[in-house]
Amino acid sequence: MPLFDPVTVGDDAGLFGADSMTWQVHSHPIMLVGGVRALMMQSLHPLAMAGVDQHSGYREDPVPRLLRTAEYVLNVTFGDVDTAERCGELVRKVHAFVKGTDPVTGESYSAEDPETLLWVHVCEADSFATVYSRYVKRLHTQELDRYYAESAKSAALVGIPEELVPRSAAAVQEYYRKMRPRLVASEVAMETVRFVLSPPAPLWQKPGMPLWHMISHSAVATIPNEYRRMCGIHWSRPYDYLTGVWPVWAATKSFNATLGTVVPLNLVIKNTRRLVDQYSFHKRTPAYFRSKSTK
Repeated sequence: MPLFDPVTVGDDAGLFGADSMTWQVHSHPIMLVGGVRALMMQSLHPLAMAGVDQHSGYREDPVPRLLRTAEYVLNVTFGDVDTAERCGELVRKVHAFVKGTDPVTGESYSAEDPETLLWVHVCEADSFATVYSRYVKRLHTQELDRYYAESAKSAALVGIPEELVPRSAAAVQEYYRKMRPRLVASEVAMETVRFVLSPPAPLWQKPGMPLWHMISHSAVATIPNEYRRMCGIHWSRPYDYLTGVWPVWAATKSFNATLGTVVPLNLVIKNTRRLVDQYSFHKRTPAYFRSKSTK
């Protein structure tokens, strides 16, 4: 039985639908923690990191860039099929301009490369599932397998062949094992991790920094030790709990107790297609995103 109300606007239920694990996981605000975790994990792939470093203005414009990513995920998750497909088409057009040479490995990179895209996709899907299971509701293996299998649909939108996408929790762990020799803790990766953990903030944003540190530290707490060390994060597990895990657990439990885990999406989903149309990510042009992301 679907957890959420039926969609009443649009021609179809989108790529996933109301009874999907994707809607369940992506409906919770804990996704923000997952996004932060994904950024740190993604930075360890030298070609993916080179593309971000040379073509992204995240240092100068971090909040709008984060919002654009969230906007894309919202459109693909809750929009109808046409909206999701147009979002994927737009991203592929932007990616066509992202190419160059990685100074760390000397290899050429392209944002259209399926193998590099796959690393970004797996880190994102794994991070969303991991933080949801850690802080909201523990997902059993069958639920994780369903979620990863569903994620192949969103991967295909940006040009990743569905047969490459790990479709189970075990397959995701095997993928990480195979990728480990390719990962590099480069200086630019460390710089990115430091930026994510403690971004520079103008005076008016400084009151919100304790909240950001709670979010970023709770994200770190879910990263396996091997990758934490590669990211240059050496603080203790008790420090994780003090600065991130316990505050986020408390906030999540309070949120769930007062609103329930499905209420936020039930409030949104009645008008989700109108909301997606209002954000209109898919109606923008590649030139808009190049002007926002290219140095």
